[in-house]
Amino acid sequence: MLKGRIHSLETFGTVDGPGIRFVLFMQGCLLKCQYCHNPDTWSLTDGKEMTLEEVLSEIEPYLSYYRSSGGGLTVSGGEATLQAPFVTELFREVKKRWNLHTTLDTNGYNEGDKIRELLDVTDLVMLDLKHIDDEKHIKLTGKSNERMLNMAKWLSDHNRNMWIRHVYVPGIHDDEQDLLKLGRFIGGLNAVEKFEILPYHQMGVFKWQELGWEYELEGVPSPTSDEIERANRLIEEGRQQVVAATK
Repeated sequence: MLKGRIHSLETFGTVDGPGIRFVLFMQGCLLKCQYCHNPDTWSLTDGKEMTLEEVLSEIEPYLSYYRSSGGGLTVSGGEATLQAPFVTELFREVKKRWNLHTTLDTNGYNEGDKIRELLDVTDLVMLDLKHIDDEKHIKLTGKSNERMLNMAKWLSDHNRNMWIRHVYVPGIHDDEQDLLKLGRFIGGLNAVEKFEILPYHQMGVFKWQELGWEYELEGVPSPTSDEIERANRLIEEGRQQVVAATK
């Protein structure tokens, strides 16, 4: 029997896709982001094993809220694509039973062709681009950004609807050339329905402390509204450079 390793779930999510959503957080992630507010999702062996029917029974009582708001099911993590077979079957089943909208929240650390069956039953991909500069990406997450950028290109080439999200940490994401480069990259993609900057926050620091781990961003403040406005302006400027070049 197919089972997924689940970290947690949320029945009334409002920031993880359109409408009100059931959000399933999968256990396991290969990135080690310095700002991660859920480092307890990293382990590949923790969490609770659940069958498809057990997850479906958690969703069913709230269907009226999801349908009336234009919402649905979002699977996040951790990194959801590490358990692609389970998520694929879950998406297939909620579409077959209830015709629910499906959203995949991913860091992009997988290959489009390898998870194509999952992407074929995904209505929206929420793609987190951690950093456009590879060296800085490695320092921030422990991994190169090559896979993430390739995933974005794959989604673009296959015209898959995506939202791109970018966590902004002062001192890490404020370089002007990086922001322009990110904008140019996004400007070259198809099917990007939305881009948003997520301001860094310290709400997950206590989890690092509970795990006995050193929090490398100790003392780093959340960005100001002016910093976020500047970042958005530079990213948009980079995007417009690509648009202008293609006219």
